[in-house]
Amino acid sequence: MSSSPIGIFDSGVGGTSIWKEIHHLLPYESTIYLADSVNAPYGPKGADKIIELSVKNTELLLQKGCKLIVVACNTATTNAIDFLRTNYNVPFIGIEPAIKPAALHTKNKAVGILATHGTLTSALFSKTSGLFTKDIHVIEQVGNGIVELIESGKLHSEEMKTLLSEYLKPMMEANIDYLVLGCTHYPYLMPLLVDLLPSHVKIIDSGEAVARQTKAILEQHELLNTEMAKPKLQFFTNGNVEVMSSLLGQKYQVDYLKF
Repeated sequence: MSSSPIGIFDSGVGGTSIWKEIHHLLPYESTIYLADSVNAPYGPKGADKIIELSVKNTELLLQKGCKLIVVACNTATTNAIDFLRTNYNVPFIGIEPAIKPAALHTKNKAVGILATHGTLTSALFSKTSGLFTKDIHVIEQVGNGIVELIESGKLHSEEMKTLLSEYLKPMMEANIDYLVLGCTHYPYLMPLLVDLLPSHVKIIDSGEAVARQTKAILEQHELLNTEMAKPKLQFFTNGNVEVMSSLLGQKYQVDYLKF
């Protein structure tokens, strides 16, 4: 099993930001990435539908022989990971917004979080936020439209800049010093966010922590690949192949797969 691939799925191309961190930390691990772009974003969907989609993605990855599955989607993690862990006999790694480090390190006692509706209204986010943000002003913003623009290849469009400016305005008025990105699509916004935010605002996401957790769980289950061979890196999308290729870079092949 140790040479079997790591499976990764997301409601589209955003989870490739997580894949990059995992591949950087674990360069000899083979991976299979599924982008369920046809159903992106998961955020506005109800919990039952999110679980149904997560099950579909999980079963496809298991059919392809994956030894561990990374749920590279905040909304799927917060709504479906408990169900997946109960019903499937492989380790699962989830994604949570990095609200804890932001809350612990803020000097201004003001933190912004940009996330999907599905994440911000979930019980898991509410529990985490409640534990660490008691004396902190948290400005929550649902990122309506962001995922759709990224999935349609409009990452650097004027429409995106206008949308982000609107979403960041109340955060800047509250004098935040940390912005938490609560969706795996959002790290691709980093250059735009750096331009729009004051220089003292630190932007954090979960990617590096997820990669470290993936390594730790592989070691714990004795599933870490010890062979120094070239890994097999597979990328599948049921949406626009070109959009994912543009985010990954042309050296990686992306294949269309109906699922």
